[in-house]
Amino acid sequence: MQHSADGQSDGTATVRFPRPGFLASVFRDLGADEPERSDGPDGPERPDGAVTGHPGRGAAGDGDGPSVPAPAGPVTPGGADRRTPPPSTPPRGTADQAAVDPDEAIAAHARAAALTHHRTVAVQAEHDRLADLLRRAALPVSAMDFESQLRHYEPRPYQADGPGGAAPDEPEPRWVDFAPAEPAAADPEGGPARRLLDSGYQRELAQARLTHQRALREWRTRRAEAGRPAADESRRAHEAAEEARARAVREYNDSLEECRRAYRLAEPAAVESLLERALAAAETATQDLPAPCRAVFRPLTRTAVLDLDLPPLDLVPSLSGYRLDPDGEILPVPRPPADRATDYLRLVARLALRVLQAADAVDTEEILAGVVLNGWLREPGTAEPLCLVSVDADRDALARTRLLPPETPYEERDDEGVYADAEQDEALVRLRQLGAAVTPDPYERVGVEPAAQAGAAVPAAPDLSANEFAQLVRDLLTRGGLAEWSVRLRSPAGLVATGEGAPGSALPGRWVVWASRGAAPVTAEQIATLAEAVGEESAERGLRLTTGHFTDEALDLTAEESHRHIHLVDGDGVRELARTHLGLPLAAGR
Repeated sequence: MQHSADGQSDGTATVRFPRPGFLASVFRDLGADEPERSDGPDGPERPDGAVTGHPGRGAAGDGDGPSVPAPAGPVTPGGADRRTPPPSTPPRGTADQAAVDPDEAIAAHARAAALTHHRTVAVQAEHDRLADLLRRAALPVSAMDFESQLRHYEPRPYQADGPGGAAPDEPEPRWVDFAPAEPAAADPEGGPARRLLDSGYQRELAQARLTHQRALREWRTRRAEAGRPAADESRRAHEAAEEARARAVREYNDSLEECRRAYRLAEPAAVESLLERALAAAETATQDLPAPCRAVFRPLTRTAVLDLDLPPLDLVPSLSGYRLDPDGEILPVPRPPADRATDYLRLVARLALRVLQAADAVDTEEILAGVVLNGWLREPGTAEPLCLVSVDADRDALARTRLLPPETPYEERDDEGVYADAEQDEALVRLRQLGAAVTPDPYERVGVEPAAQAGAAVPAAPDLSANEFAQLVRDLLTRGGLAEWSVRLRSPAGLVATGEGAPGSALPGRWVVWASRGAAPVTAEQIATLAEAVGEESAERGLRLTTGHFTDEALDLTAEESHRHIHLVDGDGVRELARTHLGLPLAAGR
């Protein structure tokens, strides 16, 4: 019983509540079976073994027994029949209550779902940026030839001579030039006074007087300022500035003309300057994607070797989004490796085509005989860059191939696999038409062999690309007298061609030329093979050219009567021919 401050009972009972399952644990400790639930005279038994009953009674009705748990609600005076019924849900904090509040679980799941959506939207923004880069990398490149770089001078008028200024002999503004036309009379017999009473005419007349007064005031101000020394000094300063502008434009055009003359003479500095200007202008469409390209011109083979820095690999998104698993954990959804590699190669192909188009468009004088393009991946922490794409194209191949990338470069195809997309991508197809070597998987760091290195302007034979070597041999022999040059077979190791020289030239008659480069010596078997080819082509002579040397057996075979129509040129002879016919040295092989 609870007592008031004066020690008297207030009529309410105080009941001690044991822990849930208290009696059940006691029965288990004593080894007794848990009592079955039944509804006795003292009230229904609780599931945990406690019997609900009147306060103060034990489990068996004994007043000395343990206290019985009272219901959760307050107990009203007058007995158990008037107390509130127990709630259906156990009170918070009991062991049989759920560990997490359902409302809190729902709120946590909603927060996780919102975070999943936010991260997926961020990934989708990366995909959209890649699609935009692919689109802009396919935009046409403006030609940066000499004509487009010329500047034109247009004189700017002096401010006092412009629309707001006045010439010294400007006449005074007259009222007749501002007066509005009088309105037509409604009554032909009415006098002019009747027309002057027209309200619209009066408003026009007042506005015209204000305009005339303003013009007259400005005219007088200009007349007053025109005679001051400050106005004369301002005019002289304007004329001096215009003369300086005209002189700067004239000097720039003169220097550009000097560059054009040097370019026509195939001077390396002039050719490289023009190429790098064109390559820099091609990057304007994707300024947020730096892809610098350096140019080296080799006058020996009239070939430009371009080194393109490729974008980093992490530019292509590695995830397609995020998902929420049943346990509420946010999990990333990675993209298939083949899809990511395909997207990166698409971007690389468009950047390479853009560079080739810029170099081809700027060469209006046809100085270049070919272009070698190497795409390098330069990663932080790596000593050497990795070549992922290499193109060796001559002028004819560039003319045959449409270098402009496709107009719709980024398309999703749900009915085809990613490998089919990579094979059918238009930019990659055009690049492979030029004989390009492309890495199969950039993310596995699989590189390709560069067609040529952008080293010295005077390279050695091993540094030449396949097209460069073929061009060098052709130039040497056509300068020597061979015409009607026709290449029958070409490979990175060399070429086989036919040519015919005019009578009386240094190389008269029909020839079969077998040229190769490399350190391996030419054997007698190769000389015999060339002799057979001469007979099959109905030629008169054969020429075996190599940047290396010949074996003693090969030299002895050509000394015989049956093979005297076969002529030999070794590495020293090739360098001497380059110096004699081309006026340019060829570095000794390493």
